[in-house]
Amino acid sequence: MTDAGTALTHIVDDDEAIRDALAWLFRTRDVPCNTWESAEAFLDAWQADWRGCIVMDIRMGGMSGLDCSGVLRQRGNLMPIVFITGHGDVPMAVGALKRGAFDFIEKPFDDNALVDVVQSALQEDARQAAQRSTRDDVAQRIEQLTTREREVMGLILAGKFNKVIADELNISMRTVEVHRARVFEKMGVRSAVELAQHLTLAGLYKSVSPDAE
Repeated sequence: MTDAGTALTHIVDDDEAIRDALAWLFRTRDVPCNTWESAEAFLDAWQADWRGCIVMDIRMGGMSGLDCSGVLRQRGNLMPIVFITGHGDVPMAVGALKRGAFDFIEKPFDDNALVDVVQSALQEDARQAAQRSTRDDVAQRIEQLTTREREVMGLILAGKFNKVIADELNISMRTVEVHRARVFEKMGVRSAVELAQHLTLAGLYKSVSPDAE
């Protein structure tokens, strides 16, 4: 069983000895993991909300690791993939990097080097998850704004003063001040700079700022 909220390292390899060795290595380094005997078995169990990373042999009987990564990409997998490769598979692994794989490590690999790569992949997964959470929170806050408040927010982000905003929207200065206060309250910020920072971190600045390039 895999808890969607737990970040796990998924070991996908058709060689039982390698699976067991990797599982032992990761667990001795306090890296929680699951093992899968084939790409097909992993794909059958895979869930879109899983967190962690995937350590996968690039060549396996049945579906290859490369083909598995292609299916995962089509499904919208968000977990970083680390390929284990033989010497002759390095060009293939480099091609996988260009298509979005996180990294690859060549056999015979150094235990510490592999653990370091996996830790980096887990950190990247955590970073992306945090960004998605921030984006969702900010997007929900934007949804709470009225049409007029969104207009005012866009003009605030464009660096315009209340008087200019009032003239452009043909409303009073007092009304602009009220809308500005409501925008800040609903967005959970205290200033225009903080508002811009929140939107930038969430990757939503360009979608709400009329002057964003």
